[in-house]
Order: sequence, then C-alpha cells, then structure tokens
Amino acid sequence: MKSKALISIFQASIIVLCSIGIYNFVINDKQDSGSGEIKITDSNNIEHYFEESPKRVAITNTYAATVMRMLDISEEVIVGVSGDFDDEKLWPELSDKPMIQHSAHSEIDFEAILDTRPDIYIVFANNGMVDTKGIREKLEPVGIKVIALDFYKYDSLRYEINVLATLFDKEDQMAGLFDEFDEIETMVASKFANLNSSDRPKIVMEHHASLTRDPVVLTGTSQWTDLIYRAGGINVFDDLTGHTTHVDMEAILDVNPDVLMFDGITFDIGYDRYDEDGTTCETHMQHIEGRSGFENLNAIIDDRMLVLSGEFAGPMMIHGLPTLAKYLHPELFLDVDAESYLDDYFTTYHGVERVGKFVCTS
Repeated sequence: MKSKALISIFQASIIVLCSIGIYNFVINDKQDSGSGEIKITDSNNIEHYFEESPKRVAITNTYAATVMRMLDISEEVIVGVSGDFDDEKLWPELSDKPMIQHSAHSEIDFEAILDTRPDIYIVFANNGMVDTKGIREKLEPVGIKVIALDFYKYDSLRYEINVLATLFDKEDQMAGLFDEFDEIETMVASKFANLNSSDRPKIVMEHHASLTRDPVVLTGTSQWTDLIYRAGGINVFDDLTGHTTHVDMEAILDVNPDVLMFDGITFDIGYDRYDEDGTTCETHMQHIEGRSGFENLNAIIDDRMLVLSGEFAGPMMIHGLPTLAKYLHPELFLDVDAESYLDDYFTTYHGVERVGKFVCTS
C-alpha cells in the first residue's frame, strides 16, 4: 500500500510539472505569436511581446546600462550584471549586483543567470565574440527572453534606444534625448556648410588587433564610418566588406591617409583611466611609425595619429562627435568647447564628474 501511495504521489507530481510546462509553452508561444500590449523588434529582427514592462533584467554590457540611465529606467530592475560593472565610482549600485558572467564577451554562465530569475537578458546583437543565437536557444525555452541590442553602431543607435524606450514606457525621455542629439549634430554639421569633398581628410581606422598581425581596418559597416563622415572625414576603406578586415601594408601606403585612427577599447584610457605610465598610446604609435614605408605617410609626417577611448564607440558617440570634428578641422571649431560635451554626458547621465584620459594624440 505504501509503495502504491508513493507511486501515486510521483505520478501526480509528473502531471503537475507537465501541466506547468505546457502552460508556460502555450503562454510563451502566444506571446511570440503576437499577444501582448508591448511589441518590440530587436536588432536581430526578432519580435518580442510583453504584457507589461520587465521587472527583472539581466545585463552584461555597459552600453545597454548606459542607455537605461539615459532613459531614466530604474536600475532596481537589474538583477544580474557582468564583471564589466566593477567600477564602484561609475556603477555604485550595479557593482554590487550578482555577477552572471565575467564580461560581456566571456562565456555565459547559464546557472548564474538562472539563479537571478530574469524576465529578459539584454545581449549584443552583432558582436562576433558573442554567440547571440546560441544564448537565445538556451534561455528562451526556460522563459527568459533574449533581447539583442548593440548600442555601438551609429546608424542603429536611435532605433535601439527606441526599443528600450518602448519596452519601459520612456518615450518622453527618449524625445528629450533625441532633441539633445539633434542639437549636437546640427551644430557640427553647420560648421561644414562650405566643406568640399577634397577638404575631408582621408582616414584609416585600425582595429586594436593590428599590433599583433597585419593591419585590421574598420570598414563601411563599422560603427566608426558614419561618425568619421559626420566629423568631416572619410574612411578610405569604407567600400570593403565585413565589419573589420585585414589589409596589406601596401594598401595603406597606397591611400596615403592624412590621419591614422585607432580603436581604443583595449588601451588604458577612458573614465578614471589615465595611461599612467604614458607608454600604452606612445608604444602603439611608435610601433606604427616603425612600419616599413610608413615614415612617408602624410599622417606620420604631419604627426596626426589619434586614439579615442572605448566610450566613443558606445552611446557617448554623439557627445563625442565634436571632439573628433575639432581634431580633424580645428580651424572650424575654434569657438567650440568640445570637452564640455563629454563633461555634460557624464554629469547628466552618470551623475559623476568626468575624470580620466579620453584621447591620445601623437
């Protein structure tokens, strides 16, 4: 009798668990099929439906967290972060949240994510170091929606901000933010009213991996090309395919760039970072100068090499636009305090004074 009772209890438990699973499947399938008051489409062109704004959010990259601040979305909804939020000055509340993976680019810790019980997980959409599709396949069957947004591509920044604003009912905040973007872009564009195409400096934008192998350049589909053009320059490799691509040294020598720019993500510069020993940027530029034939490039002769911190490649890019524009065309921006835009960005959206070294020049 006791054995039969245990079997009955076991069978009942299986029925309950199956019922819960079927219920969740039906609910999720219903939402994915077009049910819910809120509809968004992420940057992987995946549609998501919600009855209400998410109450529990897992997040691993600081770009998404920055946009949440720009839209005044409460950080209380964030239940898990990556090691990228370890800066207590910049992320005082988030640095104490449960860590669900070491960085935005590291292997995902699915057990840690499940422990935080998020409604959504915000992940990069088109970053080659992040397996967005694989993450979605593992998390969505257990009820965690994977929202793919980058916030580092100029041509999609406003769209992606709109996605978060829609999801969290922050359209008014978005309108104010876009007004600020428009004001900065209009100011910069007004300086170029009489700029001829021949006056645009030719720019080669190299990836930080260029020190360890043949040059890797940023192409027309990278986040930098639009920014360079709006700042009054031209990316000479904008016609190449791929986000980044290898080129021969001869290709750079042939185009003879006026300016050499470098992606500064891996340099010791940015918020509260100072390149303290003064060698990171200097060593990099000396390496570039030492390439065979580069001593004849206009960029080397005129001493025009530039490293911009990683913040310039994220949601700060529009506030950073005057800095790049003034570097490329100093004579047109004599009356513009480019650094004030960076200061305003940090005080307005992060609530801190801007400290650190953000630009390295040769």
